[in-house]
Amino acid sequence: MFELRSSLLTGAVMLDMDAMHIGQVADLLLDQLINGKLLEASLRDEIRAAIMASHRHQHQKRRKTTTPDDFGGRKMSMKRTFSEIGRQFSMKSRDSIQGGVRGNPRSFPNMENGELSESPSSAKLNHHHHGHTLGHQLMTHLHLLSLNEQFMRKIPDGAVAANVLVGELDSLKYQVGAFIRLSEARPLGEMTEVPLPTRFLFLLLGPPGSKDKVVEIGRAMATMMVDEVFREVAFKARNRQDILSGIDEFLDQVTVLPPGEWDPKIRLEPPDKVPSQEGRKIAKPPPAGPKVAAEKIEDDVEDHCDPTLIRTGRLFGGLINDIKRKLPWYASDFTDCFHMQCFASVVFLYLATLTPNVTFGGLLGIATDQYMGTMECILTAAITGVAFALFSGQPLNILGSTGPMLVLEMILYNFCKDNHWEFLPVRCWVGIWTTFILLLVVAFDLSALVRYITRFTEESFACLIAIIFIYEAFKKVFGIYKKYPFNRHPEIELNYDCACLAPNVTFGNDTWTASGVTPSMDSIQLDMVVNTTLPCSLYESMENMTYSVFGSTAENFTNCLNYTVMNATTCLKNNGTLLGDGCFTPHYYPDVFFLSFILFIGTFCIAYGLKAFKTSGYFPTFVRQYLSDFAVLIAIILMVGLDMIIGVNTPKLKVPDKFAPSKPGRGWFINPIDARNPWWLMIGAVVPALLATILIFLDQQITAVIVNRKENKLKKGNGYHLDVLVVAICILVCSFMGLPWYVAATVSALAHIMSLKKESECTAPGEKPIFLGVREQRVTALMVGLLSGASVFMTAILKVIPMAVLYGVFLYMGVAALKGMQFIDRLLIIFMPQKYQPDFTFLRHVTIKRVHLFTFLQVCCLVVLMVIKQIKAISIVFPLMILGTCFVRMMMDKIFEQRELKWLDDIMPEDKKRMKEDKEKLAQDEAEAENLLDDDYRLNEVKVRMKNTEKSMTE
Repeated sequence: MFELRSSLLTGAVMLDMDAMHIGQVADLLLDQLINGKLLEASLRDEIRAAIMASHRHQHQKRRKTTTPDDFGGRKMSMKRTFSEIGRQFSMKSRDSIQGGVRGNPRSFPNMENGELSESPSSAKLNHHHHGHTLGHQLMTHLHLLSLNEQFMRKIPDGAVAANVLVGELDSLKYQVGAFIRLSEARPLGEMTEVPLPTRFLFLLLGPPGSKDKVVEIGRAMATMMVDEVFREVAFKARNRQDILSGIDEFLDQVTVLPPGEWDPKIRLEPPDKVPSQEGRKIAKPPPAGPKVAAEKIEDDVEDHCDPTLIRTGRLFGGLINDIKRKLPWYASDFTDCFHMQCFASVVFLYLATLTPNVTFGGLLGIATDQYMGTMECILTAAITGVAFALFSGQPLNILGSTGPMLVLEMILYNFCKDNHWEFLPVRCWVGIWTTFILLLVVAFDLSALVRYITRFTEESFACLIAIIFIYEAFKKVFGIYKKYPFNRHPEIELNYDCACLAPNVTFGNDTWTASGVTPSMDSIQLDMVVNTTLPCSLYESMENMTYSVFGSTAENFTNCLNYTVMNATTCLKNNGTLLGDGCFTPHYYPDVFFLSFILFIGTFCIAYGLKAFKTSGYFPTFVRQYLSDFAVLIAIILMVGLDMIIGVNTPKLKVPDKFAPSKPGRGWFINPIDARNPWWLMIGAVVPALLATILIFLDQQITAVIVNRKENKLKKGNGYHLDVLVVAICILVCSFMGLPWYVAATVSALAHIMSLKKESECTAPGEKPIFLGVREQRVTALMVGLLSGASVFMTAILKVIPMAVLYGVFLYMGVAALKGMQFIDRLLIIFMPQKYQPDFTFLRHVTIKRVHLFTFLQVCCLVVLMVIKQIKAISIVFPLMILGTCFVRMMMDKIFEQRELKWLDDIMPEDKKRMKEDKEKLAQDEAEAENLLDDDYRLNEVKVRMKNTEKSMTE
């Protein structure tokens, strides 16, 4: 590295050279070297021949091709690969080689910064022009054979190349070096291994015996060009000093590995996540001491507070900003979906959301006496899903049902039932008031209060929902055992002998018993016989009587109870008498529970395993990518196929067969004005509407905050105010149609995010894929909504899916949602000895005891939330307790230092404190700017910081 710096300090540095081909580059460079007294004019032709020498690249087949030249019948070998060059240089005999050139490949990851491609291998050099012409013809011929098109798929679109040329010449007595940046990227023929235009060239030639030295310097230069910060310096440098400053900065940041502590022969694995280099791009003033340096490190931590969550002070100002932010992306939201990953996401999300909709519909039907049931939930999922996907600010959110909303519906229905009011009209007024209050929230930018929801609250909420998904998945699977038990003692013979006797019936002074004693004619009360459902055996015993005696026809007696075919439960329910020892022997269902459990675990293991298979070393990248994208679908298909092959009657998914309201007699439109309800309910409905607003706002916005976190690298911005507006309109529509209210579902939204994650496909061999972001579009959520509505027409397909398979998908979603949470990482390190703890960033800056204390407080909050959520009688206050975690987090400012909270959580927004900090920062920048009047580059950076600080103060 220091030799590289020395060569750039003493060699030629030519920035923005205007050259069209390699020959012109060589001529301009040699003119610069000779005019600058860095090279004798007598060496011009030999150096030029070295630069123009033919090349052999790694991807070409190892094939020996020799041709005679004009220099004593010597042969020029064109067979050499990259590794062979080094071996030939190490040979002591140099009779056939007078000089050589070697290159070193590296890669650039983006458009502006290029792709370092293969540079020339060694070749025989000579002073005679005729020999060079022959060699050039051979190079041209080889170039026409093929460039490395295979490697091009590893390179991002728009990349440019940097060629590193190093070697030794017998005639040189000293090193000759040059760094060249072309004015624009241009193709330089066969010099580059891949068909990319070249922007940078580095040349270093040394005297005999310096081969190892110049090769290592060339490798160092290639490594520098791969570095994100130095590459930016190389693109923007105005002179030699800028290049040298970039090397100095790189040397300050580089890590030295002691030679006795590691084996240089082993390969260092790339990191799973490349750390951000943004901190290195900010010009730092000289440190005044350890304390200043520590404070500066703290400032490098990204602030969590979303800049869009600032109140504008204008009516509907936040909503207008959301629309302006999202409108330019609207067209791309429909064009960015053309990827197989989006199709896989649609299938996965549809099946993952259909089951909770059907389950929630069943519970809602029981709670509201079928005023709202499964059909209403499916229709709501279709209407709200389509509307939210088309018009929301963050279409990656998925709307769904929540437990607190079910409790609210149940309380409201029971209150109306106890007071003999019509439920749906009252609920319609509650929905109207809820919509009105939510519109006020949008109008006055009250969604800005979301900025007080920090990582502490977000992860507590998300972790709770994920744990509930996991718990419910196991609970429902073991619930299959209650309905389909298996015989634990097969050695005992089962006895099912049981009979049901009809109860005695009294007519006046006579009693009819199961023995068939017929009462006398005069003792029978006519109205009792006609209007009462009696045992069928009674009518059979009266078959000789004429039905005209009772003033009726035989049809009046067809609706009778046949006690002989009743099971034990039905018999006792109808006041019958059980006779026999086997009446209470349970009916067993062999293999149903066991197969269901296998389907449950199999679905989870296959889905989770295929998702993780993407990072394995087996099969080509595209195969692993498709297996990962379709992991859940493959798991469902395999387990459904296994269920069909075995043929055991496991419980299947049940969906409505026809499109009609769950309660017969009610229509799809609800009239809010009903004569049976008092008029003041129109106004009184505002009370439950306030509670509903809190439920909806917190559920919706906490999920939105989790989805919009910086870790997801979303590019198209968010829309908190616009989301609330769309949800409010959906609630109004659902209220007039008698449909349940849906809000953002946390686990479903996280599953949507994870199913659309993008990773770099153009990775060099051995390099791990880099997380690039999420495929942000509206089509996947839109298709899920449309498929949800079409579910009633796909019953033949859906009815073959075992419920255990869908419970396995539940388990997968819950486990996947926990992955990557800092809270889970902190929870796991409690059980690890300190020497085995991973190198988490927060452990570098916060003592382990303080980390455990923070985790303990968060666990306490999580337990309280879980208890309240599970107890139905008090679960209605669950959102208020979520709000309470924000106040708990505020109290932590008195327990922990701000420095600790900045690493473990997010700093709570405090306007006065931030204003004071901004003023101090602005004063420091102004003082620094006065001392940088001669350094335009750093002065511009300071001015940009000052501008951002002033903007923050204005906000």
